[in-house]
Amino acid sequence: MSQLQTAQLSPIQNQALFEKNGLPPQFNLDQFINYQIASLQGLSAVQQAMAKAQKPFSGVAVNTLAATVNDVDLAKPLADFPAVLNELKSVYLDHAVYFHHPRYMAHLNCPVTYPAVVAEHIIGAINTSVDTWDQSAGATLIEQKLIDWSCEKAKLPSTADGVFTSGGTQSNLMAMLVAREVAVSRYAPEHQVKLQGLPNVASRFRIYCSEVAHFSIQKAAALLGLGYNAVVPVATNSKMQMDMDALNHAIADSKAKGDLPIAVVVTAGTTDFGSIDPIKDIAKLAKKEQLWCHVDGAYGGGLLVSEHHRSALNGIELVDSITIDYHKSFMQPVSCSAFLLSDKRHFSHITLYADYLNPLAEAGNGTPNLVDKSLQTTRRFDALKLWLTLRTMGDAPLGRAFDKVIGLARQTHIVLNEHPDFDVINYPELSALVFRFAPEALKHNPDLLDTLNLHVRQTFLKTGDAMIARTKINGRHYLKFTLLNAQCQLSDVRAVLEQISTIAWQTYKEQQ
Repeated sequence: MSQLQTAQLSPIQNQALFEKNGLPPQFNLDQFINYQIASLQGLSAVQQAMAKAQKPFSGVAVNTLAATVNDVDLAKPLADFPAVLNELKSVYLDHAVYFHHPRYMAHLNCPVTYPAVVAEHIIGAINTSVDTWDQSAGATLIEQKLIDWSCEKAKLPSTADGVFTSGGTQSNLMAMLVAREVAVSRYAPEHQVKLQGLPNVASRFRIYCSEVAHFSIQKAAALLGLGYNAVVPVATNSKMQMDMDALNHAIADSKAKGDLPIAVVVTAGTTDFGSIDPIKDIAKLAKKEQLWCHVDGAYGGGLLVSEHHRSALNGIELVDSITIDYHKSFMQPVSCSAFLLSDKRHFSHITLYADYLNPLAEAGNGTPNLVDKSLQTTRRFDALKLWLTLRTMGDAPLGRAFDKVIGLARQTHIVLNEHPDFDVINYPELSALVFRFAPEALKHNPDLLDTLNLHVRQTFLKTGDAMIARTKINGRHYLKFTLLNAQCQLSDVRAVLEQISTIAWQTYKEQQ
């Protein structure tokens, strides 16, 4: 059947063509017209859903939506693709959380560039796996080009290299894995962890990070057999940055106990506060103490393309490894992240050669198999999203967008300070603010304030009028804005703050 004949079929008739000989609807040239039709129908469904979303979330209750999903019988396919999309509206599109909405201010989720969305279409259609050259060809070279670009932006030495990852948690795990292996080669040089597991001396290994660092550092330590207790939380200063005196003291204290300091993690953008640890000072100390120095730049990595705030990352060129999440501050769809090493030779700690996939002989002849650098084997061509974005618009607009939300966060800080109903914890180095409803008349009752602030967030989850986050500081409940949408205006922030104030005061009066 020709493509022209296929194009003249109705979508319902196409369904029969999909299921010819009982086979699934494979994506190929014979089915391309069907794919085009279905893609346009899918885009139309997304457009309608986004236009309908007058607020970031519908407010649907978990039990209500779960009942709708549970009613779906996966053993009974629907009549045609429009019917499938109509069902999708009820189980997902009508109740998705829309990060593009200016009143989504909750977590480290960003709106995305349209070239990156187009890239997702291409990635899915070709279905490349970038683990080996013979499965990816040009995709391997595109990813490597972007890794080289990222290393250059960070001003890493010519020995640097990296690989795309699923996100900051995986990148941080890789950093701690390499740090552990480097420590083993120092303290147990005859021992091979790949063959023998951990040496006894590993029980004394210690890793240092800010007390407000991401939990993935502890998770990595546990997965690597070192345990949560191997991670030493270091006190922060008034700006929520790792305190250098406290770090020096923590290292000295570990040594006095007979423990072995092996690594320090510098956070460039803490999840709650967006605070950036003193990179250069910590890197210099790490070199002096012979510690692996890793920068978790999952959030703050976007400063690499910032026009006004790049200096906040000064010293990053001195570290051993870096985590960057392009799906946070580079406006890329999830997932799109990278792990960078200043010395590519350390990827040997991750490499395992398999004759059927990436034989040692290929490494010797220069065949670029990215699996040699990755924890994953099969891996999506996520680099294409960043590639199409940069080739369409360059990196300057991405930097401007990040600069804009940083500026908005600092304007918001002024508004919070001037508002009688709020206490704000931090001045935003990036775009995160922690605050709480705490009018002077109620400050004598912190338990009541905890209740009111929790109720505010629960109310937003029920109404969907805005999406904000929450956290705990010194055991007390706080609210949090994370601003990553450059289309968000100060008027949007003011409106949400007034809603918070109204909800809290009304709840208080109802309880009296």
